[in-house]
Amino acid sequence: MSIQQTIEQKLEAAFTPEFLAVENETHMHNVPPDAESHFKVTVVTNEFKDLILIKRHRLVNKVLDNEIKQIHALALHTMTSDEWFEKAGKVVASPPCEGGGK
Repeated sequence: MSIQQTIEQKLEAAFTPEFLAVENETHMHNVPPDAESHFKVTVVTNEFKDLILIKRHRLVNKVLDNEIKQIHALALHTMTSDEWFEKAGKVVASPPCEGGGK
């Protein structure tokens, strides 16, 4: 099973999100073709209600403890349903790679 699939399964089981997107952004970086090193994760669940951003991220990091040890970067976008609606279902694009020739 790929790291991306593992991340998806673990987050789905932990939060039963209204929306979940796990994007493998490794192709944007100077790494071997089969690498899985950079991910952008969007999790929308009302389990984040009344939690500040750092606590939301800590919850996700705890669920993905083993996977975080295997990757280089994890961009997290954690929202409640209301916040997701206010943003019209959009998250910011990841910045371009600053090194490694990409």
